[in-house]
Amino acid sequence: MTENQLIPAVQYLRMSTEHQQYSLEHQMTAIQRYAESHGFHVVRTYSDSAKSGLVLKRRAGLRQLLQDVVSGSSGCRAILVYDVSRWGRFQDTDESAHYEFLCRSAGVPVHYCAEQFTNDGSLPSLIMKALKRTMAGEYSRELGVKVLAGQKRQAQLGFKQGGHPGYGLRRLLVRPDRSPKQILATGELKSLATDRVILVPGPIYEVETVRDIYRMLISEKMSVSGIARELNRKNITNARGRKWRYSSVYGVLSHPKYFGCHVFGRTSARLFTPMVKLPKSDWIVKSGAFEPIIDAETFAQAQEVLEGRTITKSDEELLNPLRSLLSVHGRLSLRLIQRSPDTASQATYRNRFGSIRHAYELIGYGGPEDFGSIDLNRRTRGLRDKLIERILELFPGEMSVRRPNGRWRTRLRLDNGLLVSVVIARALRTRQGTLRWQVVPAPRECKSIMLLARLDATNSSFLDLYVLPSIDRRKRFRISLDDPWLSRGERLVDLSRLREVVERVRRARRTQH
Repeated sequence: MTENQLIPAVQYLRMSTEHQQYSLEHQMTAIQRYAESHGFHVVRTYSDSAKSGLVLKRRAGLRQLLQDVVSGSSGCRAILVYDVSRWGRFQDTDESAHYEFLCRSAGVPVHYCAEQFTNDGSLPSLIMKALKRTMAGEYSRELGVKVLAGQKRQAQLGFKQGGHPGYGLRRLLVRPDRSPKQILATGELKSLATDRVILVPGPIYEVETVRDIYRMLISEKMSVSGIARELNRKNITNARGRKWRYSSVYGVLSHPKYFGCHVFGRTSARLFTPMVKLPKSDWIVKSGAFEPIIDAETFAQAQEVLEGRTITKSDEELLNPLRSLLSVHGRLSLRLIQRSPDTASQATYRNRFGSIRHAYELIGYGGPEDFGSIDLNRRTRGLRDKLIERILELFPGEMSVRRPNGRWRTRLRLDNGLLVSVVIARALRTRQGTLRWQVVPAPRECKSIMLLARLDATNSSFLDLYVLPSIDRRKRFRISLDDPWLSRGERLVDLSRLREVVERVRRARRTQH
């Protein structure tokens, strides 16, 4: 059979850090043998090296493969994968099946080259795939349990289990008997599984800065924010090479590693689930694990100061400094609170009174200038949520909401896998009195098709809707009423035609490229 008669196919390779049998070279060899015996010709390779199969967002290769197949730009008629586990170890087996269904719906079936069954849609193959997917997910769960148990054992021995060392500390690579080997630079990893990592004091100027931070808190009675300002005044950067903030100073003052105590398991994010805080009863604590920078007594004094400043104070004791600050400046703001040495932190007021706004109300201050933007943000989010809810009602089963972790906003996902970013553009008036609309792009959404919803002059309802091929900018910008930038897409007059217009804009974008 000549090459022209062979069926064009792409191969997908994935390797985490499991076994040699799953090396990319081994997968390629097995796939090539399968291709030769079944009349396929591999025209392109997609791969994810050293990537977990638990979640899609970390696998650029598979995401690109799905995008190319669904859009019809892959140029193939089959996808060759080593086995079911290489496709993914998704904890929800329906997710794995969904991605395969997207490919099959686009006319590109998936072939598992090392499996003992043929993926032909027959009942036996469906049962085997469901079993294999469950086994793949269960393997990750069992592996996670074993890895966590191993990490706890090493933590009990005083060895660090990954992560940034923190300001004033460095990671030292040691042998199992704790004899030193070398200091690890940022990003460097140990090469031998038998080696271990401990923390040691860093450069002398960082060690002295850590001690100065404790001294400023205990002896000079400075606030955490005041310490941050003093460090920034001296042009001292934090562990990331950036300016000090409340959180970075508080981290130095509150972490037990600075007096040589190793604490492991304060939080958990197993199998890429959202991070949760664990109770202290679940923590692994090893005293004397590292060489201390400050002594245990100094650390204990610092904790008493930190807790005594807020926890033991009554509500009135926290509110009186706010009243004094208001009487001096005639107003209050978050910046004034942060810079005042007498007031507690913003987080303290939020935790004690529920919000800064409520604390203001308790001292008789309305503070409209502080909360105008907050109210507008809340109202804008509400309008966006209602728009997305209306779209889902109009397209049941055809559109869903993709909810990424972290601070990224949701996007619409079509049943063919296409993502649509929903952006609300607020109206604002320039000094000349003309209206402009501010567009705030998210970096990860710049290449997505965008549904732009402009608000009216009062920012209380929608003025118009546009479907655009992309945002094409990474920083916030403003547009006019009839801005030429809008001509890149198409105005959406009827929301029920959203899918039709999105498909039309997508085709136009592909034609332009």
